[in-house]
Amino acid sequence: MSQLDLRLPDGSTLSVERGTTALQIAQSIGPRLAQAAVAAKLNDQLLDLTRPLTDGGEFRLLTFADEEGREVYWHSTAHIMAAAVVRLFPGTKPTIGPPIEDGFYYDFDAAEPFTEEDLTRIEDEMRKIIAADEVFVREEVSREEARRIFAEQGNEYKVELIDDIEEGEKISLYRTGDFVDLCMGPHLPSTGRVKAVKLLNVAGAYWRGDEHNKMLQRIYAVSYPSAKELEAYLERVEEAKRRDHRRLARELDLFSFHEEAGPGLVYYHPNGAILRQLICDFATREHLRRGYQIVCTPHLVRSAVWKTSGHIEKDYPMYFTEIEGQQYGIKPMNCPGHILIYKSRTRSYRDLPIRFFELGTVYRHERSGVLHGLLRVRGFTQDDAHIFCEPEQLQDEIIGVLDFARYMLGVFGFEDYEVNLSTRPEHRLGSDEIWDLAEGALAGALQAAGVEYRIDPGEGVFYGPKIDVKLRDALGRKWQGPTIQCDFNLAERFDLTYVGRDGLPHRPVMVHRVVLAGIERFLGAYIEHVAGAFPVWLAPVQARILPIADRHNGYARRLLGELRSRDFRIELDDSSATLNHKIREAELAKIPYMLIVGDREAEGGQVAVRSRDEGDLGPMAFDDFLSRLAQENQPPRR
Repeated sequence: MSQLDLRLPDGSTLSVERGTTALQIAQSIGPRLAQAAVAAKLNDQLLDLTRPLTDGGEFRLLTFADEEGREVYWHSTAHIMAAAVVRLFPGTKPTIGPPIEDGFYYDFDAAEPFTEEDLTRIEDEMRKIIAADEVFVREEVSREEARRIFAEQGNEYKVELIDDIEEGEKISLYRTGDFVDLCMGPHLPSTGRVKAVKLLNVAGAYWRGDEHNKMLQRIYAVSYPSAKELEAYLERVEEAKRRDHRRLARELDLFSFHEEAGPGLVYYHPNGAILRQLICDFATREHLRRGYQIVCTPHLVRSAVWKTSGHIEKDYPMYFTEIEGQQYGIKPMNCPGHILIYKSRTRSYRDLPIRFFELGTVYRHERSGVLHGLLRVRGFTQDDAHIFCEPEQLQDEIIGVLDFARYMLGVFGFEDYEVNLSTRPEHRLGSDEIWDLAEGALAGALQAAGVEYRIDPGEGVFYGPKIDVKLRDALGRKWQGPTIQCDFNLAERFDLTYVGRDGLPHRPVMVHRVVLAGIERFLGAYIEHVAGAFPVWLAPVQARILPIADRHNGYARRLLGELRSRDFRIELDDSSATLNHKIREAELAKIPYMLIVGDREAEGGQVAVRSRDEGDLGPMAFDDFLSRLAQENQPPRR
């Protein structure tokens, strides 16, 4: 047998015989690694541990600690779940079961809805399959054979997936016991590698995400290599439920949705509205400090503009209306409006860069099935800006936006994030040469700024590639954050020019960017990040005054007037409830400070201060509390 040279992550080279499996390599290194390994990666291709190696190259073993390793682990467990469901509920049709960020799901076409009792039965059946340690067997078959197998099962969903596979692409099946599934793999060597599993819940899901297709039943689940890791995950899930921004919105009276008025449309209550306004005001001030100019554009724009921009051509999810025989589009983006302002007069190279900023409300026709609190809505406001610059200014402008985004996230306590460079999608505007320029500009700026990033192939928008920042919250969950898009296309489509140093017209480059994530999405993530306990400078109510008895109400009202005259956001609880009840209500409202006033405080011009974060601070001169509150009423300096 000929030898294969494998380059390991530590830079060393391992020579093995052709046909050796990754599992055999892991066993030769040590039994602990052999048990921990879940798959292998050879030259960017994921492989089953039991698949014979036929080529040399860059090689590494993956464990559950690796993101790709977790995906293999969870995808394998999804197959086990599908096998259990088919055993327990004959006639049920499994469709797709991918890994997701925290576990996996599988969609089923079942005769009856799954109940909580059904989930328990499925989980028990999965444990039997795991205990049997059934081997995952990979088979490559022809398109005709694959169609025959699933057609005989009456599974039209798998047949549709097979028909969508490109000609010439390999089709593989995986068998565990008597269950067979269409899958590219890879999978664990056997079902016994799964040690702990938990089915979480059932939800409805349209086939392929299309609301015109049949509604399927989606079972969400998760698995881990040990019961201890699973228990820790379930504790995080419970904490995530406590932090759910929709739950906190009800408890803190922040916002609501009203089905009778239309799904995905946010109604901000006084507490939510002031929180939102404070964030918007801060964002506006920071933009002005960085040389942005504020603009404001209409919500309605004639459809001819959206044809020029390419939104109609690309079937963007827009709303349309007709006025006096003319079709108008309700804006899903602010960029055409900023472009029209740019075109309103002749621009010179001396004017560039021009940075237009707008807190612009836009509307997109999101499917009702994907709406999710503030995180996925139909009407939302973007902290939107468009930079028009010369090509030689582009890198510095992108670096400036990266720095701005880093600053903004830090102010709100998001210190941990990852950066992706999302490249050209399959359906896009413009030539490959233009896309090469745009992708190169973004990559060059990231490298010049010293920002680590990874490539996210095909995830750019139709008019340009983008930098996507995924921020991590207090529970380690990832959220969509700032985006920076480099666009050579719209300047061409709208015939944008500036007069260059040579007196001739030249094309500017456009940078589209948000440095939060859009106000609604950012608010949803931020509420969960801080669990509704907003810092003083953002708290809708910064302090609540709690008089001990009715005779203290007059002093409490004087304090209220003094604090409000200094623009602090203060409430007075002068109800007849007991002091303990008042304290409990303020704690549930997550108000930063409680100011308790009784005889001693009224006589000495004091307040007894109770802090949400630090507990009982004791008596304090009122002027000293004013100084403390004024200091905390400022955004943290970065």
